[in-house]
Amino acid sequence: MSYLLGIDVGTTGAKALLVNEKGDIVARSSHEYPLHTPRPGWAEQDPADWWQATANAIRDVAGAPGIRAAEIAGMGLSGQMHGSVFLDAQNEVIRPAILWCDQRTADQCDWITRAAGRETVVAETCNPVLTGFTAPKIVWLKQQEPQAYARVRKVLLPKDYIRFRLTGEFATEVSDASGTSLLNIRQRKWSKKMLAALELPEDWLPPVFESPIPSATISAEASRLTGLPAGMPVVGGGGDQAAGAVGNGIVTSGVVSVTCGTSGVVFASLDSPVMDEQLRTHTFCHAVPGKWHVMGVMLSAGGSLRWYRDALASEEVALARRMGVDPYELITAQAATVEPGCEGLVFLPYLTGERTPYPDPDARGVFLGLNLRSGRAQMARAILEGVAYGLRDSLEIVKEMGVKITQVRASGGGARSSLWRQIQADVFNTELVTITVDEGPAFGVALLAGVGAGMFKTVEEACEKTIRLKDRTQPATANVATYELFYRIYRSLYPALKPLFADLSKAVC
Repeated sequence: MSYLLGIDVGTTGAKALLVNEKGDIVARSSHEYPLHTPRPGWAEQDPADWWQATANAIRDVAGAPGIRAAEIAGMGLSGQMHGSVFLDAQNEVIRPAILWCDQRTADQCDWITRAAGRETVVAETCNPVLTGFTAPKIVWLKQQEPQAYARVRKVLLPKDYIRFRLTGEFATEVSDASGTSLLNIRQRKWSKKMLAALELPEDWLPPVFESPIPSATISAEASRLTGLPAGMPVVGGGGDQAAGAVGNGIVTSGVVSVTCGTSGVVFASLDSPVMDEQLRTHTFCHAVPGKWHVMGVMLSAGGSLRWYRDALASEEVALARRMGVDPYELITAQAATVEPGCEGLVFLPYLTGERTPYPDPDARGVFLGLNLRSGRAQMARAILEGVAYGLRDSLEIVKEMGVKITQVRASGGGARSSLWRQIQADVFNTELVTITVDEGPAFGVALLAGVGAGMFKTVEEACEKTIRLKDRTQPATANVATYELFYRIYRSLYPALKPLFADLSKAVC
């Protein structure tokens, strides 16, 4: 029996997933780590925490009962996109990594757009420069922490730092590199024009691979620390969204995924790099060689519900601990007692700014319509509905781009809740389908590793042989009209509040 290992270096923790050639999960492990917010709008993590959690998770699955580590044929790496790991000449981390949801770089985005020219930015990268992306973080370091910048010799994305720790080699791949504002999306290689405009040496960046191509092998030191066989191949892997799409079978045109993780993503595979005329969505290289994808991204989807859990649901958390259940089960059970439309309570899920359809780092979360009847149940349901409205924003743009949609697949933590799936089906007015494996990016990169190891000829074949449909959620006709009304109200809120968001941002700076 041969196995494949998928690693996902996420925002909340690292996951290791071991699968067999049929796609069956044979072992899994995850370890959490903290996220630090030293200032409003900032988000950082210590790469050492990623490494410790990843090593622990790998040891767990490699040493699981009945598993012989020597039978693991290959590994794929995924992780949160856009984060910046700065290394010095000794390959030591210079400062905490700045994450995808960090919003400190609005001025640097404007600076890059001026320095390179907007036409060049769009022609080379197929996207505007956004605060979450990597290049603005590099410029921020140069402008705000020049002593640290002077020490930089390598800039890595989160999963690629873990690759370095596992293999001793520097490498990345096209899907994750697409979110740096430094990759030529059409040519699938680093953009010399963008690097020149920013005065960045190309050797600061690792070589770029296609996602299923072996990029390095497990080092003897990493073998000793993790139990993996030395010399085992590690493929390019994928950014979390592209890898998650592979894990959901979104590798051909027509099938679209809606993912509710910390962020929320609507994802469609493309045969060519098509862009939204207003640049509200992202066009990136897919983890499938020769393909691209379009995605709309909201920054605080499941993250909004996690905020609610941590800030307002201490009673539910304590009760869940006593009952031995997930706190989200109790929170969504409360939300289910409230009628659709939430008695006029509407939530804007912009807790960390927003990207699609409003690339605005100043946008903030809002409850509109609070009254004396409003309690935790109403607020919880309003969050579920508000996230669904935000995901619909992206789905509508994808349709406007002429992307044919034949099926919508729900994934991520949000897809585990039957209530949240029903709300999304009602808000989208479309059937939602789930698959038998809901392990997202870790499963996707395990399949990529299978292609690299020769178990499958192509990524499409890997998905066809391992992914099976599970459940279908139909929209409830009675709820569709209600949500259509409240979606229109939701859509009117951001334009009305935009100037106030800017004023608030200035007031707290």
